[in-house]
Amino acid sequence: MGINNIHSLDLLLLNKDHPFWQKAIDFANNSSWSAGPFLANKMKAKDFLEWERVVVATIDNEIVGYCTFTKDDELPVEHNLSPFIGFVFVDEQHRGHRISEKMIDSASTYAKLLGFKNIYLMSSEKGLYEKYGFIKIGDYKTIFETVDQLFYKSI
Repeated sequence: MGINNIHSLDLLLLNKDHPFWQKAIDFANNSSWSAGPFLANKMKAKDFLEWERVVVATIDNEIVGYCTFTKDDELPVEHNLSPFIGFVFVDEQHRGHRISEKMIDSASTYAKLLGFKNIYLMSSEKGLYEKYGFIKIGDYKTIFETVDQLFYKSI
């Protein structure tokens, strides 16, 4: 497995019945990002709507990244925006190959198939999601009492 062989990248849209579900739980739980275990617990609890998905990027059947496609994220529900891309993570040794962008594109294609016209994303990252076509709406208080940037993209 290696980053030079990025053409072997596969993107999988997982639901709770997918054979990679447990493998994705393990990967998220052991990822270097502090939000990984939170996602792993959400997956263990099968806390997803029927149409929501976890997108994983694999190289040679090994998971190298994930993101979620869900109805809600950390933006309070009174804003009435949906759906969201969340939990975007690529392991350190595979960064720099636009894997995040490919996962987001995969989730966006799925969202479009479901009839959505826009997707949203909350992040503290500066300058990353604009590269992928997202437009910053503004800074918003989250359900965790922090402030993050809210982005959207037409699909």
